[in-house]
Amino acid sequence: MTDRKEKRLFPAWRAVMLAMVAGVFAGAVGVYVTGGFSGNNAASTRPGGTLAGATPDQSQNPIAADDTCPAKADHAKTLADAAVGQVAAMLPADPPQSLKTLAFHDPAGKPMTLADRADKTILLNLWATWCAPCRAEMPSLDALQKEKGNDRFEVIAVNVDTGDDTKPKKFLEETKVGALGYYRDNTLDLFNDLKKRGLALGLPVTLLIDGEGCLLAHMNGPAEWASDDAKHLIEAAIAD
Repeated sequence: MTDRKEKRLFPAWRAVMLAMVAGVFAGAVGVYVTGGFSGNNAASTRPGGTLAGATPDQSQNPIAADDTCPAKADHAKTLADAAVGQVAAMLPADPPQSLKTLAFHDPAGKPMTLADRADKTILLNLWATWCAPCRAEMPSLDALQKEKGNDRFEVIAVNVDTGDDTKPKKFLEETKVGALGYYRDNTLDLFNDLKKRGLALGLPVTLLIDGEGCLLAHMNGPAEWASDDAKHLIEAAIAD
């Protein structure tokens, strides 16, 4: 096993800590605090999205009813081997599960699910304006979408601020984020759905989903998505 892969499995002591909880609204969401993106110092988790040492509630982890997604376990592990360096915290889905029913609003404000993006590899990211790591990584997500976005791949960054659109739209305008579509869920239903599945520990959370709606990899915490490491991961996902 290479030093880089060991780094992916055992993040350094400077790892992102789940250090605070935003308790200003129902279903409070944790925030990851980091000293930088170097090596993607994300919170230590086990495959399946639980904190190391935690026991997931299997009854709250819905998996596809058919064999389409679970049958991709080996593929997910192979793809996760491409997650190194700046995206080293990306973990293989164990097992892969269908996320086609995840619901939020599209840039036109209309309800949608991931099933509406069939045949497209999706990097799904949940973010909020009060989440400092989310704000820090937003320009890199925008850069990734600008360079790699096409009819086979899209970065879908879903804002989960409660309330109206004023703050998130102002933030995107101020940071000149223009390539990303304005996806939205102000109910926290999307975050809570992922939390029940054992995938969301806090914000930001990012999921790599294939064209059949199957989760292949996931991570909690920020990353440098404009890096060569991130581009290599996306290229590997699109090629499969």
